[in-house]
Amino acid sequence: MGHGAGFIKLVDEARKQIKELTVRDVAQKFERGEKFHFVDVREDEEWKAGRAKGAIHLGKGVIERDIETTIPNKDEEIILYCGGGFRSALAGVALKQMGYKNVISMDGGIRGWREAGLPEEK
Repeated sequence: MGHGAGFIKLVDEARKQIKELTVRDVAQKFERGEKFHFVDVREDEEWKAGRAKGAIHLGKGVIERDIETTIPNKDEEIILYCGGGFRSALAGVALKQMGYKNVISMDGGIRGWREAGLPEEK
């Protein structure tokens, strides 16, 4: 399914407001033992079907409601991912508006993670 022009425009604007890292960048952070929150913002069904190893789930539909309970420290690094990097960029902007200072979207999402052969959990 293709994305509509309005959605793409919204994502492009979001990407200007947040930092993005590649899948390889995130994998290297894990390899170095860096501490960060790795958050899957996909829908519940997507999460249940498989996820990047080490991720927690806060779907895009509830992340604004639940983030302050799950990650109360707004200075900690949070890396968000979705299917390809679009929804995570949008969620990142929302968290930034809520005062989170170190929010990153993983460009490529779970598709890029899988293409790179990185570990998953079911």
